[in-house]
Amino acid sequence: MSTGKINVSVENIFPLIKKFLYSDHEIFLRELVSNATDATLKLKHLTGIGEAKVEYGNPFIEVKIDKEGKKLHIIDQGLGMTADEVEKYINQVAFSGAEEFLEKYKDSAKDTGIIGHFGLGFYSAFMVAEKVEIITKSFKDEPAAHWTCDGSPEFTLVPHDKTTRGTEIILHIAEDSTEFLEEHRIGDLLRKYNKFMPIPIKFGTRKEALPKPEDAGEDYKTEFVDVDNIINNPEPAWTKQPTDLTDEDYQSFYRELYPMQFEDPLFHIHLNVDYPFNLTGILYFPKMSQEVQMQKDKIQLYQNQVFVTDNVEGIVPEFLGMLRGVIDSPDIPLNVSRSYLQADGNVKKISNYITRKVSDKLKALFNENRTDFEQKWNDIKIVLEYGMLTEPKFYEKAGDFVLYPTIEDKFYTLSELKESVKDIQTDKNGKLVVLYTSNKEQQHSYIDIAKEKGYQVVVLDSPIVSHLIQKLEADNENLTFARVDADHIDKLIQKEDSTLSKLSDEEKEQLKGVIENFVPKANYTVQIEAMDSNSTPFILTQPEFMRRMKEMSQTGGGGMMGFGNFPEMYNLVINSNSDLAATLLKAEANAQEELVKQALDLAKISQGLLKGEELTAFVKRSFERIK
Repeated sequence: MSTGKINVSVENIFPLIKKFLYSDHEIFLRELVSNATDATLKLKHLTGIGEAKVEYGNPFIEVKIDKEGKKLHIIDQGLGMTADEVEKYINQVAFSGAEEFLEKYKDSAKDTGIIGHFGLGFYSAFMVAEKVEIITKSFKDEPAAHWTCDGSPEFTLVPHDKTTRGTEIILHIAEDSTEFLEEHRIGDLLRKYNKFMPIPIKFGTRKEALPKPEDAGEDYKTEFVDVDNIINNPEPAWTKQPTDLTDEDYQSFYRELYPMQFEDPLFHIHLNVDYPFNLTGILYFPKMSQEVQMQKDKIQLYQNQVFVTDNVEGIVPEFLGMLRGVIDSPDIPLNVSRSYLQADGNVKKISNYITRKVSDKLKALFNENRTDFEQKWNDIKIVLEYGMLTEPKFYEKAGDFVLYPTIEDKFYTLSELKESVKDIQTDKNGKLVVLYTSNKEQQHSYIDIAKEKGYQVVVLDSPIVSHLIQKLEADNENLTFARVDADHIDKLIQKEDSTLSKLSDEEKEQLKGVIENFVPKANYTVQIEAMDSNSTPFILTQPEFMRRMKEMSQTGGGGMMGFGNFPEMYNLVINSNSDLAATLLKAEANAQEELVKQALDLAKISQGLLKGEELTAFVKRSFERIK
């Protein structure tokens, strides 16, 4: 028997581990199962290169609860340790066995998937245990060893009669951590952190139905047998080559990742790179709503199949945070608790790679089956538009596949759209005007006026459209976007020939004064414009600039923040060539007020602005007129 003190530089290392090393005590199970996996993978590598003269077999890791004895066991069939190795690797805190192993076999062990990097993972056991035992037998022909520590720097190390290869960790669970003696709690943790570990993990048994015998009668009762309950999938889809997977395999894996998600994803992107860094994974595009929902808990980060976090900020570009899936890389640097990313050049390279891979996939989908891509556009556009705004490298490639649908459900890329409308929608100053609607139903009357002129109207209805068109205008000379209700159509696309007014300048000023007597100046700016005599007499428009600045402010427009508090302002455009304009000039004052009020309400209806008490009064007034 030997006794001694663990070689640590801080006397109170265990309280420090318990309080500060890990953000959540439940991490202990992940670390101990990871260590067991390391030990098994190391043995696999050594037997593969002929350095370990033992049979590798079909090893598994077992997690057992002894609720009565208040103990938790983690048992592996890996390479085990000699007494000297226990002294070296356990008693010298932060001396990582995995690091030494990788250094020694760095050429041949490159792809062995060794998980441990820190040497502190084992000591996470003391976050939940008042005493920890290690019973271990090396694959080498040496006696087994039994190490015990009660959470102080004191330990004992004695021989043991264990004859089978591998290591058993026994945690004597502390009174404040008895939740980790509950089967459902341990099961949940294993499924959370170790669901895709590369070595099978046994946790208890489960009932499995025996096949019904061919000669069984109608009164046959199904018989069940106890089988090992393997709680993980050691070979998840992302560890395989895309050529070895079918579409159904990808769909099946999606359901495994998100069992409560009932809609299938639209498509997937398989990530697989081994230079200049190692990264594998699968990203899925689910159906998106119109909201920019940054659901940062949908993509899972793994390191050699060990779950690390569902916060992938920094690794996955921000706009792809709305996707779902898995990223696995041994080259993503983590701090000692594996819980947070460290600043590192590799992280930016990985982010750039993912951006490029997603861009290439979208372009391929667009080129291979444009019709299918167009049908999915409304379900994915919010991600792509957000990517154009936030990721310069994505924006550079987006022109090849980002679409601009028209109200007739034709889909154009920006270059195609410009080519399609340039002959008719270029104004007298040589500027190409793209007309758009953010709500086809609400802006129907304005769309109808544009269609009568032969103009195309595209549908841009995402909440970030104001930001997007601002960027597109800045990057495309002589291109401007105008919402169809920003002004009357002849002002939106001004041509050389202008419509003559039936009213003189004096009559127009008189008409303006009449109308201003009956509309609130705080909300409306009255404009008298000469339009076609058949055009609507009163039109409400919202100036493009002010509306756009307000929208950008409401969705986080940085320097536009002040615009969000501006009151709603509208231009009330009066058609000087309409019959109503002539009637107003001739009418008595009380009749003028009634006509202006009725016409303004009709204009407000076309903008969806007449509501509540005003709408009730309008309906009542209209019915009285037709009695």
